Amino acid sequence: MADFSFLPTLSTSDVERAAQLIQLGYGPSTSTTTPDDLKRLQQELFDMQRRPEAWGLVIPLLSHEDQNVQFFGAHTAQVKVARDWDTFPQDHAEQLRDLLVQLTAHSVAIGRGTFILRKLFVALSSLAIKLVPGRPTRWPDWILACVKAFSEKGGSADRIHQFLVIVAEEVSGTDLLGPNKLQMHQSLKDAVPMVVQAITSSITQPRGVVPVSQIQAALQCLQAWMSIFPASDLTPFITILIALLDPSEDNETVFVAASEALQEIMSKSSLSDGAATKSLTEPLLLWVDAIGSKVVASTLQKSDVDEISHSLCKLFAALGDHSALYLAANISSQAPVFGEKTKGYLVQTFLRLIMSYTGLQGYYGIDEEESELTLAFWYLFQEALWSADYFEQEDDTDGSVPPPSKDPVQVEMAKAVYIELVQILRRKVAFPPPPTGWTKDQVEKFNVYRRDVGDTLINAFYVIRDDMLSYYINDIAQQLNTEPQSWQNIEASLHCIMSIQEAVDLEKAPQLARMFSQDVLGRLPTTGHNRLRRTALSVIGAYSTWFTTYTKTAGTADSTLLLNVLNYVVTALTDQALCLQAAVALRNLCDTNRKALAPHIAAFGQLHDGLERIPDSEKSKVLQSIASVIQAVPPSEMASPVEAIVSPVVQKLVSALQTASTVPDEARAMVILQLEILSGISKGLTRTTEGLYTEDDDDPETQAEVAKIKNVREDPRMQRLRDDIFASIRRIVDIWSVDAEISHALSDLFKSITSLPSDITLISLPAGPLLELICVAAQKQLTATWLSLSAILIAQLNPPSYSLYVRTTPLKDAELVVANVLPVLLQCGLNALAVPGAMEANPDIVQEFFSCMDRVAQDFTKAFYALPPGLLDALMQCAISSLSLQERYSLVAASNFMSNLIHRSSLTPELNNHKMALLASHGRSITRAILRGFAGVAPRSVVPNLIEMLGTLMNRSSGVDGGPNIVAQWMQEILFSDDFVPSKAGPDTKEKFIKAVMASRSLKKTREAAQQFALVARGLEGSSFGYASVVAM
Repeated sequence: MADFSFLPTLSTSDVERAAQLIQLGYGPSTSTTTPDDLKRLQQELFDMQRRPEAWGLVIPLLSHEDQNVQFFGAHTAQVKVARDWDTFPQDHAEQLRDLLVQLTAHSVAIGRGTFILRKLFVALSSLAIKLVPGRPTRWPDWILACVKAFSEKGGSADRIHQFLVIVAEEVSGTDLLGPNKLQMHQSLKDAVPMVVQAITSSITQPRGVVPVSQIQAALQCLQAWMSIFPASDLTPFITILIALLDPSEDNETVFVAASEALQEIMSKSSLSDGAATKSLTEPLLLWVDAIGSKVVASTLQKSDVDEISHSLCKLFAALGDHSALYLAANISSQAPVFGEKTKGYLVQTFLRLIMSYTGLQGYYGIDEEESELTLAFWYLFQEALWSADYFEQEDDTDGSVPPPSKDPVQVEMAKAVYIELVQILRRKVAFPPPPTGWTKDQVEKFNVYRRDVGDTLINAFYVIRDDMLSYYINDIAQQLNTEPQSWQNIEASLHCIMSIQEAVDLEKAPQLARMFSQDVLGRLPTTGHNRLRRTALSVIGAYSTWFTTYTKTAGTADSTLLLNVLNYVVTALTDQALCLQAAVALRNLCDTNRKALAPHIAAFGQLHDGLERIPDSEKSKVLQSIASVIQAVPPSEMASPVEAIVSPVVQKLVSALQTASTVPDEARAMVILQLEILSGISKGLTRTTEGLYTEDDDDPETQAEVAKIKNVREDPRMQRLRDDIFASIRRIVDIWSVDAEISHALSDLFKSITSLPSDITLISLPAGPLLELICVAAQKQLTATWLSLSAILIAQLNPPSYSLYVRTTPLKDAELVVANVLPVLLQCGLNALAVPGAMEANPDIVQEFFSCMDRVAQDFTKAFYALPPGLLDALMQCAISSLSLQERYSLVAASNFMSNLIHRSSLTPELNNHKMALLASHGRSITRAILRGFAGVAPRSVVPNLIEMLGTLMNRSSGVDGGPNIVAQWMQEILFSDDFVPSKAGPDTKEKFIKAVMASRSLKKTREAAQQFALVARGLEGSSFGYASVVAM
């Protein structure tokens, strides 16, 4: 036994107490032990483990007869090495190394449990990470030394393989940089020949010579070392592994292990990403043809997927992922591979077999679990086909129609494969006839599978294009002509059509005219068959923009098709099971086809008359649909229909408000519903715009349209309507402003009923009065909702200009509004956040408060300098305090506010004196908060924002006494003050940081200096964790 006298010793009573704690805390529970008792026992044990003397627990605990106690002894060894190494006497490091190797070898030899050995293996690896790096190394050839020690004690090959697995995992995941990391990884490379020999000797023996567990352990070792082995050492294993793929019943365990090893080779080794086609892809394809095909045939014959077949499916998926480019390039190749078997033959065989798993009989999640595993391959294969030289993608850039030509044979074969795939997938997504007897979880799992299939169908569409849409529509028509109709298959085809919508060029999809005609859509049931009708409605909603393009491309103004579809949708609105999909479809149709539907506005009056039959939950969408159509009629004709749909809503609001004191719950529910409806109407009345950036403000047509709408807004009916809406909102705020649901409904309404000047509607309300209402609500209870709304409305008071040459300036009226509301919002925010712990407890309020202040700083900078005395100082102090918060978004919002306030104040000469006074009062405090943040007070993720603030201070400090030099002086005083936050940064680091910042002439140099200082101050210099944080910045 190695000398262990260097370890601290504990009294017998301490050791017995530790063993007792382990047995009580982790042994079989008793009825007398409460959760609090367990927590107390475990805490006492952890406290004992933290003591320096706990090194002395390792040997006595490992020698205990109880396995739980032995495990904790091994665990203590691992924890002390990993966590307390810095306190261990380094002159005893080699003795500890020898002792730990001997203890582990002894534990291996006497057959301790795997869970105990694993802890000891991890402890050895952790110790190696401490001892191997350095010149000279304190543990040369450590892996070989450990393996030799285990073998000399009679350790089995299984245990040696398990040790090697731990070694690869622990060393690969270690947090080292530079020479230390290179030296540690070199120790792995030095052991490669030994590891290769150990694995090979275990997996090349004739069957029955070595235990199956040894082969499993060897293959797990191979997987762990796969990323370490060079290709030259890995390639010879491929032939051995393929030979182990014997699908005999008594070889299931080895087959699965060999299959998993091959999957890892193809995905995570130096042979991944399509490498080694001659030594990996083609040998596997030959095996697939000779043996794998028999497994598939047996699976299809028995309609049962056993463990071998399941593993084979995963192997197919891995091979497809690895060799997609090879498969695409050689789909019709006549080049021989072995004998008469060509590349094309092997590729086609593979595609046929993986297709068999995609199309397994039965329903996914109920009868089989394998079909989903193959879906990703069809995406990769489509991408590979597009990369092949023979496959030309469609190019419509010149708008010309290319002359008809015959596709290359490879393209024809690829299309044939994907045509078969879409037919199979249509079958696979069909529900069984009701009743299914499925549980809710099974239905949900099948629906997820259907969505995944939908993604695969998009890839198929890119290969076969219009033929796919035609196939599904023809299939539906054929099913409708077959008695009895298979409604499940029809629904499946509709689902497939809906799934590919995003890939379909709607200007080149005339087949949809048949889909939405009376021959197809007109023959679908209008009662019962809820799933089918839901899917049909979803298809209509998804393809709503097609009707606009069809009218343009067909050169006809006939809206019969659109009206027929609309009628189908409206029929379903009153059905509780379908109303959601119907309302969404109606909203989409009306929104995208406003002009086409405007001549039929009278029909929507009839829809409005039947509104009471539609469920409350969808009334908002229906009225939004009607409002969308109203928006497309000439402005002079808008007033009456707008009054017709808005007045009843306002009347119900007024009625609910009148009963608020007598039946508060009913009144509240009615108010929420009517607010949602009013929001929907406001959205519908807002015109649609194409593109993200427009110049609509300067467009003569738009200006003329806006002028007409403004003229109609003067109609007494519209004025009265807006007054009534505002009065109702004001009353709601008075009664329910602290109600979360009503606040949310009001927020949605405020966003939709206010607008930029070019988007004004007949019922749009000005932002100013609504801001004043928000102030009323905020004074009762400040919430993130009110603050977020305030920022939006303040932005609307200074609408953006789409000109690159003209910078907008706020109007006097807008400045007056902000001057009135800013002190109120500011005081509300300061009062709320002044409560101890409020900032930490309400990060959403902190974030939105400073986001709102930031909005004011950007659009109405002068407003801050017109605040009552002391209020701006209080705001700055609050913002500076926020820089020590641990919630990232709050800190970022505060940082952005201060940066923008200083920056914007510098852009306006008249504010320069105010900026100088601001920096004179708060510049040093801001600098101190920034430096404390660098040193570790703030989260690492916000260091870039703090750097931006430091750059702003440096760049905008001109005019302050000392200019940028004053910032350097502040940094010098703060960094070297006695009360500066403790950090790993010494005087030299601090001095170097200050000089670098002062010498920098760009934010880039400042950023580099600050990043380096932050790494050193936080103790992250030289670690991969710290390096990753710098890269993220």
